[in-house]
Amino acid sequence: MTLGSIRHEARLPRPAAEVWALVGDPARLHEWFPGIVGCEVTGTTRVITTGAGLVLPEEILVNDSLQRRFQYRVTAPLFRHHRGTIDVIALDDSSCLVVYSTEADPRTMALMIGAGTAGALDELGRRFPLRDIGDDTAGTVGTVDTVGTVTEDT
Repeated sequence: MTLGSIRHEARLPRPAAEVWALVGDPARLHEWFPGIVGCEVTGTTRVITTGAGLVLPEEILVNDSLQRRFQYRVTAPLFRHHRGTIDVIALDDSSCLVVYSTEADPRTMALMIGAGTAGALDELGRRFPLRDIGDDTAGTVGTVDTVGTVTEDT
């Protein structure tokens, strides 16, 4: 199997618990992931609807509020394999790092989803800007960094 893998990171100037309250709620994905207009959660199944009307079923694999980790996989037949992982990591009491990783087969799907995940982190940066603390950085949003690779699994 040839996997595509991509990772995006954003440092946000807010406590991890505050960011996790949004990111860790699987029913709120449409609030911060551009292009997703709705989602329904029943047990470990989430069904998302895109703005183009595409309906994608997903299986929630992990929703761990202690580690602040959410993992899921798209179960639609256009994937042989998919896993998305979102980690919210406390850097200190007032900032966190959000890491959104995707692996997929076919590997081109990782790139397609990766474009969306970068947009999702940009949206989180807009939702969680620096608070006004009396300096000229107030209103600055978090920065998004991308690391992408294609890996061969045999």
